[in-house]
Amino acid sequence: MALFNFFSKDKKESLDKGLEKTKDNFFSKLTKAMVGKSKVDDEVLDSLEEMLVTSDVGVQTTLKIIKRIEQRVERDNYVTTSDLDKILKEEIAGLLAENNSEDLSDYEVPKVSGPYVILVVGVNGVGKTTTIGKLSAQFKKKGKKVILGAADTFRAAAVDQLKMWGERVGVPVVSHGMNTDPASVAFDAAKQGVDQQADIVIIDTAGRLHTKVNLMNELSKIKRVIQKFIPEAPHEVLLVLDGSTGQNAFVQATEFTKATEVSALAITKLDGTAKGGVVLGISDQFKIPVKYIGVGEKVDDLQVFNKHEFVDSLFNRQ
Repeated sequence: MALFNFFSKDKKESLDKGLEKTKDNFFSKLTKAMVGKSKVDDEVLDSLEEMLVTSDVGVQTTLKIIKRIEQRVERDNYVTTSDLDKILKEEIAGLLAENNSEDLSDYEVPKVSGPYVILVVGVNGVGKTTTIGKLSAQFKKKGKKVILGAADTFRAAAVDQLKMWGERVGVPVVSHGMNTDPASVAFDAAKQGVDQQADIVIIDTAGRLHTKVNLMNELSKIKRVIQKFIPEAPHEVLLVLDGSTGQNAFVQATEFTKATEVSALAITKLDGTAKGGVVLGISDQFKIPVKYIGVGEKVDDLQVFNKHEFVDSLFNRQ
């Protein structure tokens, strides 16, 4: 049974299906660890620790979870292995709750003076442009006026892909083509956002971690030109990570948080991987709210992240 019921049945089913590989991997290892055991002892905890680490939860977060379970075992004196699912679910939900991120019930952005500007960052191949397209579709469905800025001018495919999404969704795309100044694109997107009284402006940016100093300079320049029209912008810097890359997603999150002030995360491609535990580790270690997760190919498979629903799906063995 879900902990919160504002998710539609379709969304919940999509989430359950998207996490199947992670869940199967998780529980097959957990079941194996508990064979022949009636109570949670050091051997079970060692196996659980190994299982969490190999599920890409991350070492630091795994140690936190194990410590919490050890405290429960010590406090309750006797904890059976059949209790372990329930305890794990409670402790992981508690860990996510400590990040002080609010669960959104729908695609919504705070009310600001003028357009709400989202700067989207992330390396090539993580699903950045697709995420922007899907977000645009969801915002438009909610009656929001959206403008996109194709400022990932380093890669022709990124510009073309964003234009395709704009046509598909019916959202205007500001583009100067490939090898043009990204800040100039951002400038025009912000200007159009103000002139056309848009609700949301989403700006795609280049993802080149191997030139981190240049990346920092480029993002700083983009921010400066946007602020000529919208002084408080960007209101959100959304980092897109590919969940199927596991620990590599941690590395990318580390580098991008050094390069710019990331305020929200979107974790994609969770449906094609058994590494969904990465959501728990990244959320815990970076203390940056996971705002969206991708659990499939369809537009509606980019979901607003709800930690209660996520944990509920992860531990639903049905």
